Amino acid sequence: MQSLMMALWLLLHLSLLRLSTTRHLAQGRSVPSVALPSFVDFNLREEVQESTQIPNNGSAPLLVDVRVFVSTVFNVDILRYTVSSKLLLRLFWLDPRLAWNVSEHPQHAVTLSLDSLWTPGLTIQEALWVDWQEQSPRARVDQDGHVELYLALTTETTCDFDLLRFPRDQSDCSLSFYAFSNTVKELKFRAHVVNEIVSIKREYVVKDLKTQVPPKQLVPCFQVTLRLQNTALKAIIALLVPGEALLLADMCGGLLPLRVTDRIAYKVTLLLGYFVFHSSLVQTLPSSSSCNPLLIHYFTVLLLLLFISTVETVLVAALLARGDIRAKSSPSPGPRGEQRDHGNPVPNPEEASRGVKGSRRSRTEAADHIFFLVYVAGVVCSQFIFAGLWIWVPCKSAPPPGESAPHGGKPRL
Repeated sequence: MQSLMMALWLLLHLSLLRLSTTRHLAQGRSVPSVALPSFVDFNLREEVQESTQIPNNGSAPLLVDVRVFVSTVFNVDILRYTVSSKLLLRLFWLDPRLAWNVSEHPQHAVTLSLDSLWTPGLTIQEALWVDWQEQSPRARVDQDGHVELYLALTTETTCDFDLLRFPRDQSDCSLSFYAFSNTVKELKFRAHVVNEIVSIKREYVVKDLKTQVPPKQLVPCFQVTLRLQNTALKAIIALLVPGEALLLADMCGGLLPLRVTDRIAYKVTLLLGYFVFHSSLVQTLPSSSSCNPLLIHYFTVLLLLLFISTVETVLVAALLARGDIRAKSSPSPGPRGEQRDHGNPVPNPEEASRGVKGSRRSRTEAADHIFFLVYVAGVVCSQFIFAGLWIWVPCKSAPPPGESAPHGGKPRL
């Protein structure tokens, strides 16, 4: 019975040997690390635990060379301020504890699972989610202890788009990789980026890529910056062309004769059509707490111009109609009991009424013509003012509160 209990005890410990605790490699994924039972040799347990700790590089931090391959950038959503991308990370560092003598072991390189060696844990600060393509990656180790590790991932990150000049906007989107399990005294990154994007059939194209190591950080990190530029073709066709066409049609409406039914119907139809266009425009254009797109202000000014033009047409038509009603209802200007003098004939009342009516109509038409000239000049000036704002006005916004302190530091009061 005692021997049976000992056998069961050994089987239990062997099963515990196969189990492992989890050690985070990166955001949203974990890899196993070895948990040794108590009856195993204490020296062996120390060697395994030491191999999963960061290599000691003396007084200098361990240098990890990172090469980031950007394969594609897709799903740029300016309404949600997010961008999705596919990356491949190549990590390279030296771990002298993994070196061996080639004369004793003829292999020049081996592949090891990540539970048997130290790897830097990476977390993307701006990520909403990260999908690591390979669930159990393996590292390649050569005879000198150089470790090479490839990690493929797809991620969706937040981006602070600069949409002041939408749809010709250009923004810098950053991906910040942090190793929260180490300090800057233990670990240091040296990053490079490679553009492997082969498809340019996107609304937003990548114009530039760069990497940097932010200074004055308490946690080891490196940053990849994508410069995205809008091709603007879709927005020009869907937004600018209809807006300019409605404005041109409204100016041409001022050339129509002053008739109540024709001109008012034309102006009101344009105004209602622009209201429908403006309501759909508000849902299409992004909004921001600062530096809203200039197109929002531009189309609002166009709406005000169309409204003023329609109101002017209604007022002029009302003045003409009221003048016609007064002319028809006015009594004959000749006094009662007037005797005709053949030497001094009295003017015909109908002719006098026509003269008054004609003078009123001519004054109203002159005022309408002056308004038309002023309106056209205002529209042209608004186009030049908008072009000047587009070229010279910068986007000035307050810095975000998170820039006041690095990770792990105390925020400034």
